[in-house]
Amino acid sequence: MSRVCKLTGKRPMSGNSISHAHNKNRRRQLPNLQWKRVWVPELGRSVRLRLSTRALRTIDRKGLIRFLKDEGKQLRDVLPPRAHARNVSI
Repeated sequence: MSRVCKLTGKRPMSGNSISHAHNKNRRRQLPNLQWKRVWVPELGRSVRLRLSTRALRTIDRKGLIRFLKDEGKQLRDVLPPRAHARNVSI
């Protein structure tokens, strides 16, 4: 499973872990991703998405559809593949 936020596109970053003796070891900084059911009033149902916590805060403020519109995406772009069988026209 890829560690990518469906809405914002946040991905793991890489960097160095530096010890007191200044030894450098490569490490990964993973985004804080959560599975969340988000209610979509336009569809009359909820959808399950893998989101970063930053995206969750933005959805709380703006709403899912407005956030998608600002990002230039549609709902079908962020839904899991099995949900495409349902009619999603937003």
